[in-house]
Order: sequence, then C-alpha cells, then structure tokens
Amino acid sequence: MNIVLFEPEIPQNTGNISRTCVVTGTRLHLIEPMGFSVSDKQVKRAGLDYWSLLDLEVHRDFPSFEEKYGNHPFYFLSTKGEKRYDEIEFEEDAFLIFGKESAGFPSYIHEKYAPQRFRIPMIPNEKARSLNLSNSVGIVLYEALRQQGFHDLV
Repeated sequence: MNIVLFEPEIPQNTGNISRTCVVTGTRLHLIEPMGFSVSDKQVKRAGLDYWSLLDLEVHRDFPSFEEKYGNHPFYFLSTKGEKRYDEIEFEEDAFLIFGKESAGFPSYIHEKYAPQRFRIPMIPNEKARSLNLSNSVGIVLYEALRQQGFHDLV
C-alpha cells in the first residue's frame, strides 16, 4: 500500500502520517513543492524516532510521480469525490493520494481523475469543510488494510 501527499503544507501532519506508515508497513510518497523540509524539526518531532524506519520517496512534482507510477491504481481522496472511500476495492499496490491541506487538488487533477475521486462522509457544513489530513489518511488506510486482511499486522 502507498500513501501519497500532494504538496503537503503542515509538518506535523506529515510527521503523524509518517508514524502511521511505519507501523503499517506502508510507503509514503511526498510530492513537492512542500511547505516545509523533511529535515524540519516539527516534522521530526511529530514522527518521533520513526524517521529511520520510514519507507519514504520524494517526487519533484506530480507529473514525475505519474510517469513513474501511472500504471498502478490511483485513488484520490477529496471532499469533491462523489463516491465514498468504502466503495473502493483496494488492490495491494494501490496509491491513496491526498491533497494539500489548504486547497486539496488543482483542477487539472480533478478533471483527469474524476472517476477515481472518493470522499470520507461528513455532515454538510460550510465552515467545517474537511477532516484533518492525518486523520483522513488513517481512516482510509486502515480500510484498505482491512480489505487486504491486515497482512503482517498483529
């Protein structure tokens, strides 16, 4: 399983997500530009001493990520998704892709991948637009792992 953060902005979220990836054996992909450096002490603090255990790949931009992994199943998690994340039948080599905290995905991704956009159900509320990124990753990743039988997790 793969978690992809599109242009993440908040170091603490990425640190929390890195811990989740380590304890689940999930590769973390970060797509630049980012709002911080992976050497930032806030990222390191949120990730505790797990950084040396993290399977991490950093991509210079989304097109280079697509070029390398475009033949794998992509699932984009977005408040603009029409289908719910629990409707996905996750493959083991799936890429769960999450947008940046402040703006989600740019329009070109929404247009190109519209059928592959999924959402986490929430009550409608103009002021409470979305869940925290690290919470969203945990919700969807654990559903994917559940479907895979929690391989190697105890």
